[in-house]
Amino acid sequence: MSPREDLVEPTESAIDLDAYLARIGHREPVAPTAETLRTVVEAHTRTIPFENIDPLLGVPVADLGVDALTDKLVRRRRGGFCYEHNGLMRYVLDEIGFGVRHLGGRVVWMLDDDAPLPARTHNVLAVTVPDSDDEYLVDVGFGGQTLPSPIRFVIDEEQSTRLEPYRISSFGNGLALEALIRDTWRPLYHFSPDTVPRIDREVGSWYVSTHPRSVFVVGLTAALVAEDERWNLRGRNVSVHHRDGTSTKKRLDSAAEVVELLEDRFGIDVATLDGLEKRVNEVLDS
Repeated sequence: MSPREDLVEPTESAIDLDAYLARIGHREPVAPTAETLRTVVEAHTRTIPFENIDPLLGVPVADLGVDALTDKLVRRRRGGFCYEHNGLMRYVLDEIGFGVRHLGGRVVWMLDDDAPLPARTHNVLAVTVPDSDDEYLVDVGFGGQTLPSPIRFVIDEEQSTRLEPYRISSFGNGLALEALIRDTWRPLYHFSPDTVPRIDREVGSWYVSTHPRSVFVVGLTAALVAEDERWNLRGRNVSVHHRDGTSTKKRLDSAAEVVELLEDRFGIDVATLDGLEKRVNEVLDS
């Protein structure tokens, strides 16, 4: 299937590209080239955090339209999870002139080999550069191990990013994305090259943001990919993973410190999030 042979999507207004580029601090002209794809993706991952504050506060995330995503991630300077990040990125890349398809996957990161099959609730992008045969995998919404740069959609080839090497490998009847962590290839998710329509993405987003046992409902998580390190927050626990393979960890004393970190390090505008500190206090050790 050609990347432009997508399933029919609801009609949307064009994204405010200037506002988005200002949000991520991208000041160079944009065009549908591999270089623009790289610089936009890397700026996005450095700027817009992964976070699950809405589900944690009981706010479902079901509207994946351009207006809702722009309002939250751009105007209100919030973050989000995969459906929001990659949904916004799809609108941006469409507007610039790339070919974009949504793909779906099952997250297996940090799972044991004999763990139950996870739901197909991850969302990634296959991106085509016009007038070329080059297709790329783009995923700006995985969280702690987010793919920091686009990689070419080729199988079993180690590819460098600004942090760890990654590769796409064959797995069963589909594919897997893997990262090289301390000399070991570790799978992030299994996925299919088939296009996932918006209605299925909205069902997945609603599910992970409302199910009573969803990790996004019962605990706080946030992540940001800095230039040469990864910042991960889970409850009160902060981890910083550096490019050289070393890590530093810290345990925060209170919900107030967590909320302060969300604002100061992850860049989340917490001023309008009523009840956040109280809810964070309830899940500090989740």
